[in-house]
Amino acid sequence: MDRKLLLIILDGVPYRNFRRLFGNLEGWVASGDARIWKHRAVLPSISASCYASIHTGVSPQEHGCTGNGNVFRLSHDDVFSQVRKGGGTTGAVAHSFWSEFFNRSPFDYVRDIEYDEPQSATINHGRFHSMTGYGHDNQMTPSDVDLFATLTNLCGRFDLNYGMLHTCTLDSMGHRFFHASAEMDKACFVMDEMLAPFIPRWRAMGYEVIVTADHGQDDRGHHGGRHPLQQETALYYFGDGEGPAEDYVIDQLQLAPTILNRLGAPVAQSMKAGAFLR
Repeated sequence: MDRKLLLIILDGVPYRNFRRLFGNLEGWVASGDARIWKHRAVLPSISASCYASIHTGVSPQEHGCTGNGNVFRLSHDDVFSQVRKGGGTTGAVAHSFWSEFFNRSPFDYVRDIEYDEPQSATINHGRFHSMTGYGHDNQMTPSDVDLFATLTNLCGRFDLNYGMLHTCTLDSMGHRFFHASAEMDKACFVMDEMLAPFIPRWRAMGYEVIVTADHGQDDRGHHGGRHPLQQETALYYFGDGEGPAEDYVIDQLQLAPTILNRLGAPVAQSMKAGAFLR
């Protein structure tokens, strides 16, 4: 496998905040270096359910993860396993739920926080954080620049074909301050500024890059339901693939087959949605 792609998931950002507050991402759209579409999450639009659907390409009603309190090793084929079947190398820098879904469950703080397993059938190089102790007054989230740097380190050391990064910072801030607040305006600005230097670096390393969120958040800091603020986010694409018209709405179940198509990896039979890039 000679193609490479990174998926960057900024947890809990509604479509309107991406378009309003991420000046660097929007600047690349304006310059023609990136394309953007609206991206609609599965239901329930809760974090763990969306994580599972993004990588298996099936709905929560099929994979069985109904929310953050129901995390287990999934049985469906997923992006990591399919990239491995195609001969590629995978990596993830993310919340521990991702390790539980796609590698081992339950999460072991010592064994699973950092591992390099070249023979793994799913994630070869994992760097995870648990956010244990998370609550309203203590977010327990790592610095995002550290996460971006860690992914870049893995790409450089192990020549990943597929790398995934997930950060909960903005979701946690949204639950605490809600999205129509000065605090969230600043948090989105800081995230955009931290992310921006890494995108041209990843592109120079030969990666296509997708930046999106798992779901949105409404004016009361909630998500899980059908309201557009909860379910709709944005997806930015940096790469040479051809995509649909700008008013097209991406179904979350399309991400897995799209990523695999771009990498030249086999798409699992359980992934029924069509790819949105070609």
